Amino acid sequence: MGRVVELSCYFHIPLCKRKCPYCHFYTVLDRLPFCDLLMEGLFLEWERVASFVLKKRLVSLYFGGGTPYLLGAERLGSLLKRIPRGPGCEITLEANPEEVTKEGVEAFVRSGINRMSLGVQSFDDALLRELGRRHTAKRAKEAIAAAREGGIENLSIDLMYDIPKQTMQSWEESLNMLKDLPFTHLSLYNLTFEPKTGFYKRRRELSPSLPDSEASKEMLERAVEALESYGLKRYEISAFAKAGAKSKHNTGYWTARPFLGLGPSAFSYVDGRRFQNVSNLRRYVEALREGRSACAFEERLPHPKDAHELLALHLRIIEGVDLEAFQRRLGRLHKETLSLLHTFIQEGYLRKKRERLCLTERGLLFYDDLASELVGLSL
Repeated sequence: MGRVVELSCYFHIPLCKRKCPYCHFYTVLDRLPFCDLLMEGLFLEWERVASFVLKKRLVSLYFGGGTPYLLGAERLGSLLKRIPRGPGCEITLEANPEEVTKEGVEAFVRSGINRMSLGVQSFDDALLRELGRRHTAKRAKEAIAAAREGGIENLSIDLMYDIPKQTMQSWEESLNMLKDLPFTHLSLYNLTFEPKTGFYKRRRELSPSLPDSEASKEMLERAVEALESYGLKRYEISAFAKAGAKSKHNTGYWTARPFLGLGPSAFSYVDGRRFQNVSNLRRYVEALREGRSACAFEERLPHPKDAHELLALHLRIIEGVDLEAFQRRLGRLHKETLSLLHTFIQEGYLRKKRERLCLTERGLLFYDDLASELVGLSL
């Protein structure tokens, strides 16, 4: 018998109470007609892909958004009942602190959720208002406690830096608040102004109040130091985890595990193909009602461009990439690619650690530039 192929599934739940000014994901207002329409579409799309999924070993399910917590445990549970999975399957639900209650979390746990990710972003109330968030630092801490009391042992939070008007003092205060909170995983992001967002439209106004490059570097270094002192090990550029709490789902993105996206605007990567559903709820459901795919975009990258993109992703992991194993899977790298990697080693961005190639501390700081050069390599 051949090896069973692992697979992850992502469900895009675009419901939101209000669009945050930095968010570039597809969202719709949290209204009952949209909820019902979304559920119809997800059921129809699952019927289309079920036979494919059931031939794989389902490693993780991830409900992202938007704010999937708004879907409610009953609706989400009715979907999960249709998806057979093994006992080790990681099932993550994203939520915003202002919605989370102990009773609500208990209902989601009964439906099958075993991991949550809370969009905390900051423990500074002034910065939370700047970000357009509807919770306070106090409410964020209450939500973390409610999630754990509701039965979630594997709890992740998001934290953001490079926020307009953010100071080193406020960052230190946020980091200090983390010390005694009962979370097991943290994703650390620097704010970026993505096209078609409120912040992007205001970028000229906001740019003077952003931390400069030196302050940004200091914030990142201080965060790494603080988190590791709290027992969270950095295992990927933006991810920190306590023992046994690494994100199975996100690790799949970085190591090219196939994943299937369901829901409007959801991305997929299967058999070397990348494709995306239409970013419109009504058109998404209409296509599925008519028995058509909801896919709006598809591409298959030629070699070696596919290998360059996947190698850049794999290098995000702190333990690095086994180049020989990588090439056995995706084909031999061209000499120009190997030459560029050698240059990165000579310049102190990469290092060889036995059979693995890893980012150095310097490489971690300049990863975006390295990845851009690697992906942009023309052969």
